[in-house]
Amino acid sequence: MYDDAALIDRFLEMMAAERGASRNTLLAYRADLTGVAESLGGLVKADKAALGSLASLWAQLAATTVARKASALRAFFAFLEEEGLRADNPATALPRPVPRRSLPKILSIAEVDALFAVIAERTAATPPAPLDLRLSALIELLYGSGLRATELVSLPRRALAADRPFLILKGKGARERLVPISDRARAAVSAWLVHVPAESPWLFPSGKSHLSRIRLYQLVKALAAAAGIAPDRVSPHVLRHAFATHLLEGGADLRALQAMLGHADIGTTQIYTHVDSRRLVELVNSRHPLATLASTPRQRRVDGEAQAS
Repeated sequence: MYDDAALIDRFLEMMAAERGASRNTLLAYRADLTGVAESLGGLVKADKAALGSLASLWAQLAATTVARKASALRAFFAFLEEEGLRADNPATALPRPVPRRSLPKILSIAEVDALFAVIAERTAATPPAPLDLRLSALIELLYGSGLRATELVSLPRRALAADRPFLILKGKGARERLVPISDRARAAVSAWLVHVPAESPWLFPSGKSHLSRIRLYQLVKALAAAAGIAPDRVSPHVLRHAFATHLLEGGADLRALQAMLGHADIGTTQIYTHVDSRRLVELVNSRHPLATLASTPRQRRVDGEAQAS
């Protein structure tokens, strides 16, 4: 009989091979499954009563965290059932929280301008420091293209072509998408490429691999502090949120934004429609058909005579 560790390994191999699960997803699932196995004293033989007890163990966790853990367990027990390793599926006893999708943290356009002002000041030096050129390329791609942190740091050296204003990414779930690259971002990357070793397979090399996500977070937060913005308000994902929100406020189509962000479900993209009430009023006043009509009294016919209403 297989033990928990062996079956978790088999399950994760299946998730990677058949469903294209990302490394981060696999790490999260492994942590979730291993944690539950430790809490219950075993996972493979756990019954409905044992899984039902998780509701109290997870009572203090965020709904999104509970949903992720439950999702990992459902997939795991479905795998055991499909492989004939269990005759039943106890996952029906798992809690089913309804996570409330919170509004994303974003930066104002003025705050983004402040970040780029710091970068512009640094890159104006003669000659500019290579690490400042790298930071410029990183931020231009984060805010200008809405890349995820992992997608950004792992870009191949030749991901951007001089004659091609877009790149093709393979994101979550191995889904490919086309990402437009602004002229500013392409210029920033070109300036940085001069300092990338010719033998490096990565656009942002570091040691024997590429720049880590943790280091990217540190760089972004240090830039925020230099721009006078609280570092805890800024992260690579916040810049991705800012990219999406500012594009939408500028009139971008929601479906186009979904494609650029790589969202499988447009419901995920709709969270960026949280424009402020002033913006909505401006849209109605400028775009609604009534906005083009003269504000004169409407005329109506009463007993054959025209009277102002």
